[in-house]
Amino acid sequence: MNFRSRKMVKGEDLNGAGNLFGGRALAWIDEEAAIFAHCQLKTERLVTKAMSVINFKSPARQGDIIEIGCAVVRLGNSSITIRCTMRNKTTHHEIVTVEEMVFVNLDEHGKPAPHGITQATE
Repeated sequence: MNFRSRKMVKGEDLNGAGNLFGGRALAWIDEEAAIFAHCQLKTERLVTKAMSVINFKSPARQGDIIEIGCAVVRLGNSSITIRCTMRNKTTHHEIVTVEEMVFVNLDEHGKPAPHGITQATE
């Protein structure tokens, strides 16, 4: 898994307990995974279809530098399934993992369309 994206946890990213808000973490992961999927499929019309098995493993606090990594799990006819991990850059402790994120390639009418990719490039 390649970790390509880094962010610093700021005050506006925190929940009431002083930890990184889970919704913010998932938004960052969704954005990074979408960019990763776009690069893999070389397409402009791509949507998130599903996120499953989300596991919040450890907290991130203000000032922490986090990094997000993605890897291809499988390629479908019109889809790509990706696994993502958010971890602390310094300690490498996993903060959040998403076992499967499914993205679907769309045609000009917004319908699923074959992407034509048979092998991931990572």
